[in-house]
Amino acid sequence: GLLLRMIQERLGLIGRLVVGFIGLAWTVATFLVVPILASQDVGPVDAVKRSVELLKRSWGENLIGNGGLGVVFGLLMVLAVLLGAVLIGGAVVLQSAVAIVLAVAVVVLGLTLLGLIQASLQGIYSAALYRYAEAGEASVGFDQALLQQAFAPKKK
Repeated sequence: GLLLRMIQERLGLIGRLVVGFIGLAWTVATFLVVPILASQDVGPVDAVKRSVELLKRSWGENLIGNGGLGVVFGLLMVLAVLLGAVLIGGAVVLQSAVAIVLAVAVVVLGLTLLGLIQASLQGIYSAALYRYAEAGEASVGFDQALLQQAFAPKKK
């Protein structure tokens, strides 16, 4: 982390891009680590290796599925922030300290809940993809054909 921070600070825009790509690569490589740790008796290093191995078989689909969730929840976050700004702005117009505190609390709670829902759905998605990759069977509530597409061999 310290090394990445030094690169980011010394190389300006290029450093930020490099650190951003490294962060993205780490996020992608560790996408299936939690289900692997939960279901297999392996350590963290082996879990990352196994996650990378599974990613190599389905890299595009994993990124698209994860990106899809990110886009949807990114848009929901923007809408929630806009709605929160309107709510807080209305409380400021009322010039009531209680209304302002209540509005801020509602906005913070709403954004927190939205983040928790996103994290939960990403966990469910990664667990379903992992289960299909390991056992070849779809989890309850997931379409077998969609999961088969997610683990179709890469085209060379």
